[in-house]
Amino acid sequence: MLNALGQPQTLLLLGGTSDIALATARVWARSGDLHVVLAARPGPRRDAAAAELTAAGASVAAVDLEAEATDTHSALIAGIERDIDVALVAFGVLGDEERAWQDHAAAVHLATVNYTAPVSLGVCLADRMKRQGHGVVVALSSVAGERVRRSNFVYGSSKAGMDGFYLGLGEALRGTGARVLVVRPGFVRTKMTEGRDPAPLSVDADDVAAAIVKGIANGDDLIWVPAAMRGVMSGLRHVPRALFRKLPL
Repeated sequence: MLNALGQPQTLLLLGGTSDIALATARVWARSGDLHVVLAARPGPRRDAAAAELTAAGASVAAVDLEAEATDTHSALIAGIERDIDVALVAFGVLGDEERAWQDHAAAVHLATVNYTAPVSLGVCLADRMKRQGHGVVVALSSVAGERVRRSNFVYGSSKAGMDGFYLGLGEALRGTGARVLVVRPGFVRTKMTEGRDPAPLSVDADDVAAAIVKGIANGDDLIWVPAAMRGVMSGLRHVPRALFRKLPL
């Protein structure tokens, strides 16, 4: 269970090579005894992530995760022997914006990884945490899903669906002892966005990690990173469509 400071003993990283996932785990590893279940594809990146977290002071167990193989998700979650205090759903793909709406395979891949797989794992996690009577699911969403833009509408629509699912899951879990924290970052400078021009109010993985740690300790169910994005997106949601399409977004 979470300790008095809101810190987990067992952390499940779904997408365990994510810069944000690793930054979050490092914070808790420095604060005390932490066991990390690193769920990702096997390979050098997962090995490097496990070594990094071990060096930071955590004990680490690696398990295989294939996001698109949804038929394996139930067994993956059921096979974790310890209670899951925090599960961080941290995988996703940006894809090529123009290819994504003109290439059938690319569109289906992006939608499956960014929406179907998180829903699949979310259902499994909800069942597990209800039976435990405690636990927090942290869903890494994006401000791109709050108002979908022409420039990345396939990605944005997948994040909008994922965001809506986890907000609803949080409501469904009320009273069970389990809960959900939805995290809406803006542009985050990570491996995933490498080579892209940073947008205004850009942040680093460590900034998102700090917000997640604080959000869990505070019992929040929804946070924006940086916090100023809440006001920005509130304004953009109300811009008339004819004007919105002319904005340089």
